Amino acid sequence: SAHPNGDCEVASGAYAGKTLSELWTTHRELFGNAEGDRFPLLIKILDAKDDLSVQVHPDDEYALEMEGEYGKNEMWYVLDCDPGSYLYCGLSHECSKEELRQRIADNTITEVLNKIEAKPGDCVFVKAGTIHAIGAGILICEIQQNSNSTYRMYDYDRRDKFGNTRELHVDKAMDVVNTEAYDVNSAIDGDDSTSKIDACADAKDSCTSVLVNTAATEELLVRCKYFQCEKYSVTESVELPVDTASFISVIVLSGQGVIT
Repeated sequence: SAHPNGDCEVASGAYAGKTLSELWTTHRELFGNAEGDRFPLLIKILDAKDDLSVQVHPDDEYALEMEGEYGKNEMWYVLDCDPGSYLYCGLSHECSKEELRQRIADNTITEVLNKIEAKPGDCVFVKAGTIHAIGAGILICEIQQNSNSTYRMYDYDRRDKFGNTRELHVDKAMDVVNTEAYDVNSAIDGDDSTSKIDACADAKDSCTSVLVNTAATEELLVRCKYFQCEKYSVTESVELPVDTASFISVIVLSGQGVIT
């Protein structure tokens, strides 16, 4: 992260001690001289010990007007999970905003959410405006736009030791939430994406493309206008091509090797 709310520091090497935002400003060549006033992504490892709040993210247009920063499209990759754990992405059927408000008030909002049983290796794309939540017992890699614009819709009526609930952002959430039923085939937007994505576990085989060579298997997980994510299973070696206008971030899921 190079976001002001959590600027990461380089752990070792020639740039140890420098923040990611510093490097973006002073050593743009490390990022392929990519354009923009900020490092464009947030890459997180989330270890959900409890059900996380039900949220929605605004798109760029709304977030820039209301929050002074970009919106947030994101993806989840399930690294590990407990048996029976699940994710929520979108609505199981079309709901009016009035119904959603009422369900938030009477604690029944999860009854209309699209529930996806989680399995290691699942990939879910969460387009801005899509109501979503991560359930307990899931270890997830989350890749998203560099933005802190998150609207909390529901928090299971949880209270702290003083009896206080966390702030909800229902009015703003209602401004941006997509009230249509979730459909894996409509989870992408022609203006935002150029490839189908794996948006739920049931569609895994039909929504990914796999390229095979003798040294590695490459699987396209997500491609949108903000980022592209590919999964490699490497047996010997693999060359990752990158142009002069971008960069590659490598996340190791298992095994060991050398990056040259």
